[in-house]
Amino acid sequence: QVHLVESGGGLVQAGGSLRLSCAASGPTINSRAMGWFRQAPGKEREFVAALDWSGTTTDYTDSVKGRFTISRVNAENTLYLQMNSLKPEDTAVYVCATERALYGAIRKSPVLYDYWGQGTQVTVAS
Repeated sequence: QVHLVESGGGLVQAGGSLRLSCAASGPTINSRAMGWFRQAPGKEREFVAALDWSGTTTDYTDSVKGRFTISRVNAENTLYLQMNSLKPEDTAVYVCATERALYGAIRKSPVLYDYWGQGTQVTVAS
């Protein structure tokens, strides 16, 4: 069974930075594609960033390109999301996810993910 726990959220001023972490446990966790999603109040869950199973290929939603960086440290079994130049519209609950299959490509649709964390709140004040 895969278990994901996010941390690192908080309140930050516009223009500031945060680094989110997603601690992962479970069999062959480092052989799975992973991603970050976010959900603001009254809105649908939105794709933010993802990497393939090897961690060498990444993709981002247009609104965060050049500001956010997704990465994974296999030795730590941890997925990261470095968020710079934060804007009030980045305010949301951020959730990490991974899939059941191994050696997968980048997944941008939430329906393709099987395991989800509980989320961490990010609030950007103007």
